[in-house]
Amino acid sequence: MAEKLTAIKGMNDILPPESARWEWLEDKVRQLMRRYGYQNMRTPIVEPTALFVRGLGEVTDIVEKEMYSFEDSLNGDKLTLRPEGTAGSVRAINEHNFLYEGGKRLYYIGPMFRHERPQKGRYRQFHQVGAEVLGFAGPDVDAELILMTAALWRDLGLTIGQ
Repeated sequence: MAEKLTAIKGMNDILPPESARWEWLEDKVRQLMRRYGYQNMRTPIVEPTALFVRGLGEVTDIVEKEMYSFEDSLNGDKLTLRPEGTAGSVRAINEHNFLYEGGKRLYYIGPMFRHERPQKGRYRQFHQVGAEVLGFAGPDVDAELILMTAALWRDLGLTIGQ
């Protein structure tokens, strides 16, 4: 009999009824982002390795030990499963000239990957929500992001300091 194939350790299937809870959470995040004028952006799960080396620094733990990197067998390019969302977002913003179109509020939700030993609460595949604000200066943006976080916690029924 053939060996039973299972998910890679630290990368979990999300099946019903748990997937319904994930949808509920993601819907709450999307509603909040729309309420604050943020637009959704989606970037590739696989990016050039150089993007993360440049963005995170060559001597960080993520770059040195925790990236899922591989060589593309078609052309030899060095590729990486995204370990976080900001570097790919900045690449997309730059590549598509979003900086020159005035103020923008963008957000992303998606899976990220870290090549590390799975442990309680830390997985090789995890999900991240991020917000990127372009063309606005000053502390107002920081205050907005803090207010958004508090609003999300409230929307989710979470309490602070109890």
